[in-house]
Amino acid sequence: MSPAPLDASLGKEQAAAPSPAIRLRALNLGDRTYASALVSFGGLLLAVAGVIVVSLAHLAQPTLSATGPVHFVLGTDWNPVSGSFGALPFIYGTLVTSAVAIVLAVPVGVGLAVFLAEMSPRALRRPVSFAVETLAGIPSVVYGLWGLFVLVPILRDPVEPFLAKYLGFLPLFRGPPIGLGFLAAGVVLAIMILPTIASVSLEVLKTVPAPLKEGALALGATRWEAVRIASLPFAKAGIFGAVLLGLGRALGETMAVTMVIGNSPSIHASLFAVGYSLPSVIANEFAEATTKLHTGALAGLGLVLLGLAVALNGLARLLVGRTQRKLA
Repeated sequence: MSPAPLDASLGKEQAAAPSPAIRLRALNLGDRTYASALVSFGGLLLAVAGVIVVSLAHLAQPTLSATGPVHFVLGTDWNPVSGSFGALPFIYGTLVTSAVAIVLAVPVGVGLAVFLAEMSPRALRRPVSFAVETLAGIPSVVYGLWGLFVLVPILRDPVEPFLAKYLGFLPLFRGPPIGLGFLAAGVVLAIMILPTIASVSLEVLKTVPAPLKEGALALGATRWEAVRIASLPFAKAGIFGAVLLGLGRALGETMAVTMVIGNSPSIHASLFAVGYSLPSVIANEFAEATTKLHTGALAGLGLVLLGLAVALNGLARLLVGRTQRKLA
């Protein structure tokens, strides 16, 4: 057989075979598709957030035009009948109850995480973790019922009289002990956000490299000193993120706070006084909003709550960034 036809057939096969560049592009097609899908999902998330903001702004436009944005945010009078809408008492109530919750929950949550990660016996670790997970799964309305029928009577007598007797020189602990109010709402929120702070902090502490703790122990540090100088500094940014997640839930909690805060649009320095929060007033009055001004006012409260959450998240991210730079 003549070699010429064989050479011709080999030449045709080589010409038909894809080049290495074409094969590389074909292999990268899946990667590019996956990357494009992820970018689309991220853009979709931003689009959903943008749609929410635009919709709330559109609903709130009649009220903001009638009262003015500054008066709406800084006003203290809320009277839908006369068309007067001021959101400051609700902003104040939201910030105060969230602050009380963070002050009460952070030491307990972080301490519980440190205990479970570093010091708890193995036989006790699983039951305590199960109890924390159970607290996270309880519906908010159950917390509200418990707060109304159990916590409020306890605060009314003996907790608030005790605080008024020994700390009454502070404005925070003055006034009649009625049980309902900022303190009750803050305690309920603290219990609700405790599982979030404890669980996330525990997972962060588990990521601390073992040689870091072993090096501290080898230098003569006690177990607590190793936690203080090695584990906590390494996990500081993650713990701060856990606190941020808890704060986000505290800001947006509705049902439990509504049942124990007293629902009065007023501003008082005392934690014993009744108040109102942004989510509570939206939930209570949305079904009764029959006019565009009233509906727009509630939508405006939603915008204020969203802006409050974004501002606090931004501030927290700045603090986390500074902390990480210092650690570096």
